[in-house]
Formats: sequence, C-alpha cells, structure tokens
Amino acid sequence: MNHLQPTASIIPDGYRLRLPGPTAVPQRVRNALALPVVSHRGPEFRAILADATGMLRPVFMTEGHIFMLASSGTGAMEAALANVIAPGDAVLVVTCGQFGERFINIAQTMGAQVDSVEVPWGQAPDPAAVAEQLKRRSYRAVVCVHNESSTGVVTDVAAIGRAVARTDAVLIVDCVSGAGGIDLKMDEWGIDILAVAAHKALMCPPGLGILAVSEKAMRVIETANTVPRFYFDLRKAKAASLKGETAFTPPEPLIMGLREALLMIHEEGFANVLARHRRMSAALQAGCVALGLPMLPPRHAQSPTVVVAQTPHGFDSGRIVRHMYAQYRTIIAGQRTKLSGRVIRFGTMGAINADDVLIDLEQLEATLRELGFTVALGAGKQVAQAVLGRAVPA
Repeated sequence: MNHLQPTASIIPDGYRLRLPGPTAVPQRVRNALALPVVSHRGPEFRAILADATGMLRPVFMTEGHIFMLASSGTGAMEAALANVIAPGDAVLVVTCGQFGERFINIAQTMGAQVDSVEVPWGQAPDPAAVAEQLKRRSYRAVVCVHNESSTGVVTDVAAIGRAVARTDAVLIVDCVSGAGGIDLKMDEWGIDILAVAAHKALMCPPGLGILAVSEKAMRVIETANTVPRFYFDLRKAKAASLKGETAFTPPEPLIMGLREALLMIHEEGFANVLARHRRMSAALQAGCVALGLPMLPPRHAQSPTVVVAQTPHGFDSGRIVRHMYAQYRTIIAGQRTKLSGRVIRFGTMGAINADDVLIDLEQLEATLRELGFTVALGAGKQVAQAVLGRAVPA
C-alpha cells in the first residue's frame, strides 16, 4: 500500500464539476464539513440541526415537519413512499423522465398497484390529465417530480396539487434537483411529502436526504399500516425531532455543511438566489441554441437548475461529454436511458455564476469545432452575455 498517493492527487488540475448534481461545493461549506465532530445528542449539534431546519423552511415554504436522513435523493424518495403505502394500495405516478420512472419502480417493489400519467420525455405533464385520472380511481398517493433532471422539465405542481386536494390522496413530490434554486411553495401548493437532497442547489456533498412532511401526511404516517420500515420510519424521526435530535446517528459533517450553505443562501437573499438561477440557466440555454444545440423542453417548462440541449441528429452526445473531460477537465452529463446519445446536460444550480456559464460555452464551442462542426466564433458567449446583462422574469 506504500505506493498509494494522497487522495487529493487523484483529482486532476482544472477539474470542473458541471453536472446536474452533485455540484461543486463552495469553500465555506467545505470548511464547515471539516469542523470537529461533536456529540449527536449534545447541545452543540442540537443548535446546528435547529438552525439548518429553520433555514430550510423559507426555501421549501413550509411550516411542516422536516427530517434529515443519511441517504441520497433516492433514499428520500423511498422513505416518502414507505411511510404512506402498503402492498396493494393504488398509487398514481406522474412521469416525464427518469425519476418519475424510478418512483414507479420503487412503488412496484413495495407491492403497490401503480397507474401512471406519462408524457414523452422532454414534454411537461398536463395537470388536466392528472385531474381526469383522479376521477377514475381512488389513490393512496399521487407522486410527481417537480424538476426532472433527466429532461430539464419543470412540472406544474401547483395545478396538480389543486387536483389532489379534492381527494384523500397524499401528494408526494420529488424536488431533489430543484430545491434551493427553483420557486417552491410546499404548503401553498398542497404538497404533503417533499423529497429533497442536499447535493444539488443546496451546495453540499452527496449523502444527505431531506423530507418535509405536512400535518395531513403525518396523520397518515402515524396511523397507516404500511410496508415494513425501521431506519426510514418517520414516526421515529418525529419523536426524535421533538427532542431536537435525529432518530439515528446523523451525518453530522453534512448537516454542518448544510447549515453553512443555507447561511450563504440567506445572506445573498433567497429571492436573489432564485433570480440568479433563472439568469444563469437562461444564459446557458441561449448560448447552446446559438451554437446549434436546441433545448429539449419547451420554453414554458424549462428548468432554472438544469440545461438539457439536443445534439444534431445522428451525432452521439457522448462524444461531446468525453471530449469536454479529455480536453478541458469539465464534467457534464449525457443521458443514460431513453435519451442516451441525444442530449447533453449541465447543472445550473448551487454556487454557479456568470464565469461558469461563459467558460462552459467557450469550452463547448471549442469542443464542437474540434469534433468537426462549423460554429460561428464566439456565438454562444455573445448571446449569453446579453442575457446575463438583463433580468430574467420569474
């Protein structure tokens, strides 16, 4: 083992993480991650947990319960379902991409009877179609993805929430890739369980899942006979939260990092954070279009935290992804399932600024040229700079 080098030596110079999650972690958050570990039952950690929880409320716009889990976003998705449904329950999943389909797989694994409202990838679900389906059958839960990172589509959760509110169903929403960078109104929109992860717009490393739970959902959780659960049992989480603690040993450094990230968000002003995300996303979208890479989603449904651009017909987008890393050490994403080879994806979330967007477009333009495309010199940057110079409406 003596031949092994320090871990830091593995990461090449100039490495740029531009994925739609995980995202680059600001230095202030990294400093917080390195703080001494404290007792997870002591007053110091209770204060850190309380601060982080309190600062999440205006980000989610909720007065509901907030629980933190040592898990990825998928863990939060699974926990949301596991606390509500039992084998044989009817569940309606609204899906327009990879993570809606993941919800279907999770629910089926738990023995639910799953119906779906599906649209082609790249299009936004129609809330009217959801409302019509709700007239046909009673459901234990209705599930949707607010910000679909596989396609860059934003779903009209407010309209779906109005339809679900007329039923007894629990509305479960995944906003893993949006929360902290997209307008989100949990209580106003009628969201009962919100699943989030901290490694995207919340600027933390992977490993921290977050659930926000309404009183309606909590009543269901406390009385329902659901699938077996232990670590993900939100009844235990609620009992611990009343003491200012977590039910099990928490990922302390991640919660310390989350507290610092949320402090940064509130110092900037959350309205300013949302406006910055809209502006950075709009600039990168416009730059990609100017380079000949049209957006996948329609304009009205384009995400402020994920940019998904289509590559020319017959051209494998994986070549762009590989070239960006090989030549520029910039990591962007393709798509591994139904859109494989057809799109490239950038994260426009977290600590992103104008320099990030302009460097993305410089390197993307150079990559396209080096792969044989004819691209007008500086076309992407010029358009992006014009967008960066003006406000983008909400």
